[in-house]
Amino acid sequence: MNNKCRTVWPVSRFAWVLALSLVSVAQADERDQARRIHDRLTGVPPSEAMLDAMASAIAAGRAEEAGLYAIDGAPGVPATGDFYTVVLKNWVTPWTNEARDAFAPLNDYSATVIGVVRDELDYREILSGDLIYVGRDGSLPPYATNNNDHYETLERAGANLGDPAVLEQRSQSAVTSLPPEAVAGVMSTRASSRAFFVDGTNRAMFRFTVLNHLCMDMEQLKDGGRPTDRIRQDVSRSPGGDSRLFLNNCVDCHAGMDPLAQAFAYYDFPYPSEEELPGLELEERKDRGQVAYTPGQVQPKYGINSNTFAPGYITPNDHWTNYWRLGDNSGRVGWRGDAINSGSVDLALNPAYAEGDGAASLGRELADTEAFAQCQVSKAFRTVCARDPAPDDGAVVASLVSGFHSDHNMKRVFAGAAAHCAAHL
Repeated sequence: MNNKCRTVWPVSRFAWVLALSLVSVAQADERDQARRIHDRLTGVPPSEAMLDAMASAIAAGRAEEAGLYAIDGAPGVPATGDFYTVVLKNWVTPWTNEARDAFAPLNDYSATVIGVVRDELDYREILSGDLIYVGRDGSLPPYATNNNDHYETLERAGANLGDPAVLEQRSQSAVTSLPPEAVAGVMSTRASSRAFFVDGTNRAMFRFTVLNHLCMDMEQLKDGGRPTDRIRQDVSRSPGGDSRLFLNNCVDCHAGMDPLAQAFAYYDFPYPSEEELPGLELEERKDRGQVAYTPGQVQPKYGINSNTFAPGYITPNDHWTNYWRLGDNSGRVGWRGDAINSGSVDLALNPAYAEGDGAASLGRELADTEAFAQCQVSKAFRTVCARDPAPDDGAVVASLVSGFHSDHNMKRVFAGAAAHCAAHL
């Protein structure tokens, strides 16, 4: 009997201890995973109360919910606000300036993206909506069309941008001097105009919008098979005396880009001259500029260097046409939805080309693409996972893209990506 006890009891005891150990390891894994999710989404460690709430959500199979706790707080447990004030602000800031500087001050562009994510609005509206986010504190300098003092003061105060009492949504046309028809989400904000409408030919606005929001540059969008009828006069048809350069290089970008950039024909960003503000450097004078919109009147910059090729296209209005709906870029970009066709241009030969008037309609055309969704997911993944998606991440990336197409909620994309990467080191 004693021998039987000695042979049976230790085995039963071992099984009991092993079961407790497995429970303990599982709990440790859930807490470790919760800590990693919080770190990835905020950059700071969670409180014990937050860790408990997140671990419980993970144990119940709701890892994405744990991520949302880190962002906005759990029941009875406040969030730190660092997701909005630090992580999200650093995520969006490079898009607001041509140098892609992540350390540029908060501005109306970055604040608006932060607000759209926070309030879980349709994220596609950042390229077309009549919205802007401003500080609610009455002691702040008022929003101004010729400086960024409002946002820089708000940032210096260290306010929690995730708090609706700090940052509120307003109508952009009501806050700025722009009429409603001129408003196109972040593209018509002062920061974006300062960066991409200043000087030049307004092609920069199109290029950087595509670069920042479709994750594609002009090199990736080349298509020499598109019509050349909308290429402006400032593009030489025989650069260096060799027409082959135009046919084999210039056409690839300009044939598609120029008719799309026509959407910005009424915008400019004038700033004081050296005579008006003597002693100030060029960049300082640009900081005093403000966006200008001239409905029905094409900005002179669209006629720059008109003698380069006088028979070239003369821009008459802000009516854009998307020649890239057909050809190589049909698959590269993944245009979704029906082509817009106002009927004011004869497209009988190519009825699949989309067209529209002004920046907002172009913004809708760009934001409703597969490239836009893929770009947002990839950038969010890279931010919270500190790496690009690998082949093994393909299923989760596809799921995040599908979810984005369903609800266009960027906050859930961040939470889902963080949950995945915290569980798959």
